[in-house]
Amino acid sequence: MNITDEKIPDLKEIEKEIGDMLTKKFGSHVKLISPVILPQEAPTAAVKEPPRERRPINFDLKPQELIAYLDQYVVKQDSAKAILATKICTHFNRIRRSQQAEDAVETLAGAIKSNVLMIGPTGVGKTYIIKLIAGRIGVPFVKGDATKFSETGYVGGDVEDLVRELVREADEDIELAQYGIIYIDEIDKIASARNLIGADVSRTGVQRALLKPMEETDVDLKVPHDPIAMMQEIERFRKSGKREKQTVNTKNVLFIMSGAFTDLVPVIQRRLTRQGIGFGARIVGAAEQVDILQHVKAEDLIEFGFESEFVGRMPVKAVFEHLSEEDLYQILKNPNNPIILGKKLDFGAYGIAVKFEDAFLRRMAQLAHAEGTGARGLVSVIEKALLEFEKSLPSSAATHFPVTTAVVTDPQSVLAQLVSSPPDPQVRAAFERLADEERGAIRDYMQANRKHLTEKYGLTMTPARIDITAGHYIRHVTDTGRAVRQIKSYYDQIKAAELHFFKNHDINIVLEEDAIDLILEMLVESSLTVKGIGAMLNSHFEHGLKLVREKTGRSRFFITRNGLLDPESFVRGMITAPPPA
Repeated sequence: MNITDEKIPDLKEIEKEIGDMLTKKFGSHVKLISPVILPQEAPTAAVKEPPRERRPINFDLKPQELIAYLDQYVVKQDSAKAILATKICTHFNRIRRSQQAEDAVETLAGAIKSNVLMIGPTGVGKTYIIKLIAGRIGVPFVKGDATKFSETGYVGGDVEDLVRELVREADEDIELAQYGIIYIDEIDKIASARNLIGADVSRTGVQRALLKPMEETDVDLKVPHDPIAMMQEIERFRKSGKREKQTVNTKNVLFIMSGAFTDLVPVIQRRLTRQGIGFGARIVGAAEQVDILQHVKAEDLIEFGFESEFVGRMPVKAVFEHLSEEDLYQILKNPNNPIILGKKLDFGAYGIAVKFEDAFLRRMAQLAHAEGTGARGLVSVIEKALLEFEKSLPSSAATHFPVTTAVVTDPQSVLAQLVSSPPDPQVRAAFERLADEERGAIRDYMQANRKHLTEKYGLTMTPARIDITAGHYIRHVTDTGRAVRQIKSYYDQIKAAELHFFKNHDINIVLEEDAIDLILEMLVESSLTVKGIGAMLNSHFEHGLKLVREKTGRSRFFITRNGLLDPESFVRGMITAPPPA
């Protein structure tokens, strides 16, 4: 048969065949895009996007301010918090200064970044503290695991993938991504094995792959050999007619590495022993290990298995301490800790309010310390203690769960009491007792941090405001920062209601601080809504103060707490009061 007699497939059939092949090979994420021929437009009709303006970094935190912020969330680790806060603040303030300066000092001085190496056992808060810092500064943050990388990316992942991830975390804002923080955990796992004959290419290769990004390089956002990226590039070219190369410069990206470095202690110990410093004895406990790690030098890290160039790009070192049983208890007592807040959210999802007894928290700290996994052990022991209750209570009519030590010692009796019908009054009494204890603990915490909270949130934290904020905290699943922000929002709404009253009635009312506190209390206790503030002021004072204005000529009035509680007597007293001298 003549070849010309065969049916020639049309364009749609070819597209379908290629599309099926791509789906089998790459999954549903890759699709064939048919070319579309658009009518040519005059060059003048082309709309060009304006170039993205260089956005200066808005950062003016001082080290002491950042330390005070971390103190609200992180127990112990004073030395590590001081080192990290100081060097990170300096890093970002230098960027801000270089953007504002008209001279070339930064260029002349070079760009030596304060990349950080964090050393410490698992579960002491290394990742948590970096997340807190990134969140406070407002820069994108990504975390990677050093063991997942390879030199070329054909196994696990590519180091440059983290830089691309920064852009995604910054909502595709490349400029913001260039000020981000990249955190790489388990960095000790890519040290070359010291007992290996020959080069340990897989580990030293990753170290070398990190060298340029840690200093300065341009990372192409288009991933090589990625079919999805290639198709996206084709689509952009089809729309714009231009090939755009987008890159991220890592000059201002801060790299923070961390690892347990359990095998580093003997390396340092041998050096110190040779120098006669007195660490030749056998290591007895965790405290001695921390003491030795505090003496770490670049030569120790090189002997441990790191390339000298790699060590040189981590000039700042922070050593984290082991956590004692008391430290673990203080973590649970901290009103901002995510472990207890997380359990409150878990039960809150079923409409069950939870309060924790102090003795229960101490028992959990004791059990977690015995596990030897730091703060991670707290999650494990609490989950184990509360799992049966989390399984059973949602199917009952229980709405309050006082978590006492009996939850650990006699869980079946406690569960039976919680699900009893009618509800056992002892359960509610125990819950109220624990709520009162929690309120007192929150008051003490806020009083200790009063100055910082006042400065950060712009709300004077008087004893009355502290008590009001504590009341909001115990009624909601929140941390202290969000609680203060909510009270500040209420405060702003009250001041706005004052202004609204003036605009509507041409009468200037000024609520005294004790009157504002009364309204705040009503808002927290839900006896008043934000929308009801203006209505309350109108009903209390509109007609009365207009009458006072007609009789006295006054148009400005200071309203006290007693004035809000008894507006009729307050207005009557103004009418009968003698005019001011």
